[in-house]
Amino acid sequence: MQNLHQVQVSTVVALVLFALIMVVIGLISYQKTKTMDGFLLGGRKIGPWVSAFAYGTSYFSAVIFIGYAGKHGWDIGIGSIWIGVGNAVLGCMLAWLLAAKRTRRMTHAMQAKTMPEFFEARYASRSMKIFSAIIIFVFLVPYSAAVYKGLGSMFNTIFPAVHVNYCMLIIAILTATYLVMGGYVATAYTDFVQGIIMIIGVFAMVFAVLKTESVGGFSKWFENLAAIPDNGDGITGGQLTSIIGGSSWKFLCTNILLTSFGTWGLPQMVTKYYAIKDENSVKQATIISTVFCLIIGCGAYFIGSLSRIVLNNQLPAGGKDSVIPQMLITALGGNSLTVVILAVILILLLSASMSTLASVVLTSSSAITVDLLPEITGKKNDKNQVILSRSLCLLFVALSYLFATMNITIIVNIMSFSWGVVSGCFIGAYIWGIYSKKITRAGAWAGMICGLLTVAVPTIILSSSGGFAAAASKAPEMGVAAMAVSIIIVPVVSLFTKGYKEEHIKTIFNN
Repeated sequence: MQNLHQVQVSTVVALVLFALIMVVIGLISYQKTKTMDGFLLGGRKIGPWVSAFAYGTSYFSAVIFIGYAGKHGWDIGIGSIWIGVGNAVLGCMLAWLLAAKRTRRMTHAMQAKTMPEFFEARYASRSMKIFSAIIIFVFLVPYSAAVYKGLGSMFNTIFPAVHVNYCMLIIAILTATYLVMGGYVATAYTDFVQGIIMIIGVFAMVFAVLKTESVGGFSKWFENLAAIPDNGDGITGGQLTSIIGGSSWKFLCTNILLTSFGTWGLPQMVTKYYAIKDENSVKQATIISTVFCLIIGCGAYFIGSLSRIVLNNQLPAGGKDSVIPQMLITALGGNSLTVVILAVILILLLSASMSTLASVVLTSSSAITVDLLPEITGKKNDKNQVILSRSLCLLFVALSYLFATMNITIIVNIMSFSWGVVSGCFIGAYIWGIYSKKITRAGAWAGMICGLLTVAVPTIILSSSGGFAAAASKAPEMGVAAMAVSIIIVPVVSLFTKGYKEEHIKTIFNN
């Protein structure tokens, strides 16, 4: 790029300003996080706009732009936009409509701060609390390493002399700084700022890509996409312009189901309902978060669907993870305005990564400090728990950075299944638990265990016959199956097992 130095200077300035804002928010939030309720849930006084943006930014990390949008846009075309629509309608709007009010009401009555505490109180089961905390710790700490994925490609394009590990270190340091100081309050308010940056960044990306000569603007992009020839990979313009994804429609449906319904059982998403201040705020947050997800999700996949036009149907040397970075560099080829846009887009990717990382790390640390250690030691001191939570947040951010840089095989393997396993274990016991008074402890246990086994058993079988790569390729299908099994098994087993006394049900459902 001719004006690479100008791009680098603009990016550094943007990074410094962004970092200062994050640190200031962390410092201001510190005074509100002296108790565990304050540190984990912001005192349950978070407003609708901040709650909605916290949900949306935790939903989408840089992986959607660099990984999913680039890969699926390249392979599927405009049909991939349905993933963004599904995420907004099913993973956001429907989730808020069905779960937010009931979850907020019940967790307030139970005084539950975490998902394992919810399971303990709802099902009167200490062992269920411990089991769910272990699942969260084992699968979410490695998952936090995945949020770094792809961001290095963009950094390296702008700063070719800087190693990707230093780029990831920036994310780790900034996230640890405001998270350790301000807990959920800092996370929620930084998410709000980051959400605004993400919206601006997506519009900037769409503008930059559409204005390129090869795309031809709004009037020509569909026609130019339809004219893409087969470059040897069997994909033509007919596939890329198919509204249902062409021959990839089954794969498309699986990914819509996994990435949309998966949020219903993920603790880092569900706890956003715990913290919102009142039920009127839930209504507003439902609308705001849905619009946010539509903009981010559909915008990202729309950009990805145009990648073959911008890159002249030639896959970059770095593979599909390099599709979005390379098409942006091609589209933003040289004046002062495009330099600014590129800097904004880089901050967009940084924001997307940090918001998801902070949410996952906070959830993982609470699984240890609130759910596991008190059961092991028999001690529960609020002040000590806050100190330990801050320390564990710092430790888990450091671990996520190390996992990402060292590319440890077992960690990478766990990451492949984390979303499906965690949601598959929890979704049935959680959703049925907030709706039905007839769900039993045995039913909830059956849903959790069967959800886990639905992923674990096929993984072992496929790995033994075709290697782990064969199992990893089926991770989305396994995750969807695990969620379906959990939803079905919980009420079925509950029909044939002993229920709870009326007194317990009245306490839980507050009636």
